Amino acid sequence: MKYIRAIFSGILVWIAVSLSFYILEQILFVKDSFFWQSFMVTIWIVFFAIGSAKFYYSKNYNMSGLQLGIIMSLTALFLDVLITVPFVEIPNGRSYESFFTSPVLWILAFVNAFSVFLWKKGARSKNQ
Repeated sequence: MKYIRAIFSGILVWIAVSLSFYILEQILFVKDSFFWQSFMVTIWIVFFAIGSAKFYYSKNYNMSGLQLGIIMSLTALFLDVLITVPFVEIPNGRSYESFFTSPVLWILAFVNAFSVFLWKKGARSKNQ
């Protein structure tokens, strides 16, 4: 059950990031700047990751923060394979290759996992 909740936490992060990019593409001043969209989402993903980690740990599971962060990032990447690329990227003229070779994707995945790790480490040290 703890892995299902970890996967669901990853789904929450994927939804939040996807919605963030969608909303930013509608805003006049940043809709034509992938750099600024990525910059903002890279900051926001810290909060998305921590919120999803709080959701996961609310059931008092004892998974390490790094393990949870990696599961969440892998879940989001899997959803990118199944949903984001075929339904968003390919219709806009991009490909799996262009999506998965983007440094932004890997930065977001790393920031997500590392944020969960650091948050859990900080939460653990407060409880000692």
